[in-house]
Amino acid sequence: MDKTDMCNSSMVSTSHDVEESWDDEFQQLVQTFPKDKSFTGMNLYFFQGFWCPSIVLKAVISCQKHFQAFDSDIIIATLPKCGTTWLKALTFSTLYRNQFAREKNPLLTCNPHSLVRFIDYDFYFNDTCPDLKNCTLYQPRLFSIHLPYASLPTSIKDSNCKIVYLCRNPMDTLISFWSFFSRLRGEGFEPVSLDEAFEMFCQGINEFGPFFDHVLGYWRASQEKSSKILFLQYEDLKEDVNSHLKKLAMFLGFPFTEEEEKQGVVEEIAKICSFENMKDLEVNKKGVQTFGYPQETFLGKIKTYEIPREAFFRKAKVGDWSNYLTPSMVERLEKLIQEKLDNSGLTFKLFSKT
Repeated sequence: MDKTDMCNSSMVSTSHDVEESWDDEFQQLVQTFPKDKSFTGMNLYFFQGFWCPSIVLKAVISCQKHFQAFDSDIIIATLPKCGTTWLKALTFSTLYRNQFAREKNPLLTCNPHSLVRFIDYDFYFNDTCPDLKNCTLYQPRLFSIHLPYASLPTSIKDSNCKIVYLCRNPMDTLISFWSFFSRLRGEGFEPVSLDEAFEMFCQGINEFGPFFDHVLGYWRASQEKSSKILFLQYEDLKEDVNSHLKKLAMFLGFPFTEEEEKQGVVEEIAKICSFENMKDLEVNKKGVQTFGYPQETFLGKIKTYEIPREAFFRKAKVGDWSNYLTPSMVERLEKLIQEKLDNSGLTFKLFSKT
């Protein structure tokens, strides 16, 4: 078994290892939650109206109880496979652009997930109450999270910290989800058919789903708190990344100066963070990305899980779903989109204009 296969297998088994390590009190608590198995092979628990992966359930509860947001914090929120890696790169490069030399952007040697850590999957994965005062190299603090808006730690919702949310049309999200997690099921696990994945996705049974509840939660919150929540769509970024970078910088409170625009700083960030460039970087072609953020201050056995870095860079195309979904699948999803988004004011672009 090569290194990649070992990583894939460990990714799936970690879910079960984590459950076995839960203490009796937590075991009793989770028995009250509905349970299902995702098409990714992971156990899911229905918690606070969404399907939480068992691998991170305890961390989610811990961060809800203990995470203290600073007013200056920036939180990147997404569903998995909706452009998380790209948004991390864009936000990191925009927010901290004056804290490192332009030719030495850390993205050139580090995967975006190493530079912008998940609150739950990293910091609270091994520690119920980690010290996060000086947990980031640059200031202000920049974090990432997959939780629905309603389940965010209270301090995030009540503070003046800013949230940048990125969504993607459900058809491409489904295909990216299925393709990504199918390979992570590992050796010895039967591949999941697209039919099975499609059915579960439509039922809302996927990591941090239902999809529409997640998207609409942030959409409605952004309508009420536009100064706190920036709602972005993947397809819009693909069509015109430069204008959205300017919008992002303005929202973060670090707008590009006239001189920076003349010097081509916006275009430079867009190029460095482009799918083509990041996929071609040596750091993203080899090795694994470790989640779990092991630290010497953590007590007890440190649990982490690994994903091959190249798995985060597949196609990044809008409309790729048309190469996979059958006409009947498309019809069902279109009806679902119409039903779920009715009177919300939100629409999805299913194809790219470029």
